[in-house]
Amino acid sequence: MSPFILAILLFSMGMGTTITFTSDHWLMAWMGLEINALSFLPLMSMRYHPRATEATVKYFLIQTAGAAMLLFAALTNAWITGQWGIQQTIHSLPMTMMTMALALKIGLAPFHMWLPEVLQGLDLTVGLILSTWQKLAPFALLLQIQPVHPTILAALGVLSIIVGGWGGLNHTQVRKILAYSSIAHLGWMVLVLPLDPSLTLLALLTYLTLTTSTFLIFKLNSATTINMLAITPSKTPAMMALIPLVLLSLGGLPPLTGFMPKWLMLQEMSKNGMAPAATSAALFSLLSLYYYLRLTYTMTLTMSPNNLIGTASWRFICTQITMPLAIVTTASILLLPITPTLWTLCWWL
Repeated sequence: MSPFILAILLFSMGMGTTITFTSDHWLMAWMGLEINALSFLPLMSMRYHPRATEATVKYFLIQTAGAAMLLFAALTNAWITGQWGIQQTIHSLPMTMMTMALALKIGLAPFHMWLPEVLQGLDLTVGLILSTWQKLAPFALLLQIQPVHPTILAALGVLSIIVGGWGGLNHTQVRKILAYSSIAHLGWMVLVLPLDPSLTLLALLTYLTLTTSTFLIFKLNSATTINMLAITPSKTPAMMALIPLVLLSLGGLPPLTGFMPKWLMLQEMSKNGMAPAATSAALFSLLSLYYYLRLTYTMTLTMSPNNLIGTASWRFICTQITMPLAIVTTASILLLPITPTLWTLCWWL
C-alpha cells in the first residue's frame, strides 16, 4: 500500500475516533464511528489473502449491524423524548438497544463470536489496532451513558469474563487466545462501569498498555501459534525473560501492573454489595491465567529442535523498531507502585 494512502487512512481513523470523543449529538457520534470503521477496512484487506478478505467482510457486516442498531436506538430516543444529546435523558428502551449495539461493536459476550474469527485472519500489526484503537470510540460512548438498569452491564461483564476464560483454553493460535483475552478484560471494565467510571478508564488504559506490549512481542518473534513461541530463546533471549512477566501481568498477578485494576475493581464491587459478581469474576479469571501460563511455559521451558545457525540468530542486528516495545513492556511490568497517581489522573480525565 502506498505510504500516502496509508497516512490518509490512519488520519481518517484518528479523525473518526476524535469526532466520537468530542460529539454531544448521537448523529455526530454515529458518523464518527462510521468514519473510523470504514477507514479501518482497507487496512484489514491490505494483505492479499483469503483469510484477510474473509475477516474484512465479517468485520464490515458486524460493524454495520451495530451502527444500524445504534442509529435506530438514537432515532427511537429522539422520537420518544425529543432529544438528541448524549448527556440528556434517554428512555430505557433506546438505552438498552444502545448498550447492546455498543457491546456488539466492541465484542462483549454474548456478541463476541466475530472477534476471534476476525482477529485470526489479520496481521499482528492490524490485529493490534483492532484490539486497542478500535475499542476506544464505542467505549467512550459507554462511559458517557448511564444505563437505567445497571444489571445489564453486570450480566454482560460476568458473561464476558466467563467466555473469555473458557474460550481460550483449547486454542493453539496466539491471535485467538489474545481475542478471548480481550473479551475477558472488557468484561472486567464493563462490570465496574456503573460503579466508578474513572476506575473503568484506568482499567482500559492498563489493558491498552499490556495488549500493545504483547502484540509487539509476538510481532518481533513472528509468532502466530504456540509452537512457534518455542524458538523465542534462540531468536530473542532477552524477550524470553520479559515475556513471562508481561503475560503474568495480563493475568493480574502481583506485583505486576495488571494486578492494579483487578485489585481496585474487586474492592469497589465488594464495597457496593456485588460480592457474588466479584467472586465469580475472580474465580473465572483463573481460567485466563491458565492459558497465559501455557504460553509462558512454551516460551521458557520448551526447547524446539534447532540447528547451529538457528540458535545464533539473536547475534544478528535487529532491523525492527524496538523503542515502542521497550516503553510498553516497562510500563506493563513496573507501573504498580504509582497506582494512586494513575487513578487520580483517570479521575481528572
